[in-house]
Amino acid sequence: MTAIVECVPNFSEGRDMRVVNAIAGAIAGMPDVKLLSVEPDRDYNRTVVTFVGSPDAVVDAAFQATGRAAFSWRTGSESG
Repeated sequence: MTAIVECVPNFSEGRDMRVVNAIAGAIAGMPDVKLLSVEPDRDYNRTVVTFVGSPDAVVDAAFQATGRAAFSWRTGSESG
């Protein structure tokens, strides 16, 4: 049986769709990973994403998404 894991990280951005889309794109572009949902919340300025895949692929996708978020925050005008 092939192992599948789920990852549901919460990112501190829910208003700047440029950042939200960059995070989702980093995950969606990874092999052996399926992006299931992206739920930005403008009121709380948070985005929850849900994705699944093989254990190694999910770890790689989470790492890439975190890096993309950090890069986007450094190059943007994040507040709040």
